[in-house]
Amino acid sequence: MAPSTVLAGARVVLPTGIVTDGRVIVEGTRIATASPADAEVIDVRGHWLVPGFVDVHNHGGGGASFSGTADEILTAVRTHRLHGTTTLVASTVTDDMDFLVKQAGLLSELAEQGDLAGIHFEGPFISPCRKGAHSEELLRDPDPEEVRRLIDAGRGRTRMVTLAAELPGGIDSVRLLTEHGVIAAVGHTDATYEQTVQAIDAGATVATHLFNAMPPLGHRSPGPVAALLADERVTVELINDGTHLHPAALELAFRHAGAGRVAFITDAMDAAGIGDGRYMLGPLEVEVSDGVARLVQGGSIAGSTLTLDRAFKRAVTVDRLPVPDVVAALSANPARLLGLADRVGSLEPGKDADLVLLDEDFDVKGVMRRGAWVVGPQLP
Repeated sequence: MAPSTVLAGARVVLPTGIVTDGRVIVEGTRIATASPADAEVIDVRGHWLVPGFVDVHNHGGGGASFSGTADEILTAVRTHRLHGTTTLVASTVTDDMDFLVKQAGLLSELAEQGDLAGIHFEGPFISPCRKGAHSEELLRDPDPEEVRRLIDAGRGRTRMVTLAAELPGGIDSVRLLTEHGVIAAVGHTDATYEQTVQAIDAGATVATHLFNAMPPLGHRSPGPVAALLADERVTVELINDGTHLHPAALELAFRHAGAGRVAFITDAMDAAGIGDGRYMLGPLEVEVSDGVARLVQGGSIAGSTLTLDRAFKRAVTVDRLPVPDVVAALSANPARLLGLADRVGSLEPGKDADLVLLDEDFDVKGVMRRGAWVVGPQLP
């Protein structure tokens, strides 16, 4: 690629709205305000240009997981980059504490190299009543000392911990995470409405895959869903794959929380970008059939095979959400949540040149990360 490149003629989604016949100027690794006379001009008329996607909850892809070796982790990262995810947090699943500490060291090294945006520990501090695809015998209460052990193991790269705050030590652990600048996420929880409010007041700011692995919304027992949707301090994760959520539940979340508090996630496991077959999710065996991952033993949904480009296309073409709202849920909101909004999440001068080129059917035709093409551009 030339030192400076101009992508011209697309519908460009900016924080202020959609610009038709827009231009994005890339100089080196950043978005620039002006281009030199010798800049390469690429005509991308008939396409959309949107910011690179930011996934804050992802367990793997391409046949590999973030519980694997460095090579396997990078395989998963590359798989999701091909689908537009230019910023990715690696999520672990419940496992032995010693293993999680060891894995945190490896993941933090890759984060320091710039391959990952940090670490998310989903478990082991979750409720056995809402364990989903987590190994029950490895679950434990959120003892603040053990939570601190995971924070330290991440060497400053631990971004988020999902826990059931109603368990013994839960509220103290939320406070500990908040004090150390780590996101406390409410998830895999059997909490009441009142317990969830207490967790939010203690510092919890994320709902881990809202609706999934928590009590349903009830008219006498509203549970965590009502508390998480109502509080302006909370960002709600949604898995928009057509399996985890009914379209009406997705619409409810968007209408009630508003587009500024939704973060689309994949919760992807190894099969993302690969297909059906048998896989492992931590210590548990998973069968993927027709793109849906379920535990071999028990049949619980075991993460997803989703990529964020598919979440984008479904949100626009099936759920009929406005494109700017979808872009916010895929890019700006999760970037802000991670404290990275000064670098990624929107197409603005000075930020990393992370962008996705989509055709009129919202299929990926190009992916750029830090000024270098990962995919394409694939133009007529």
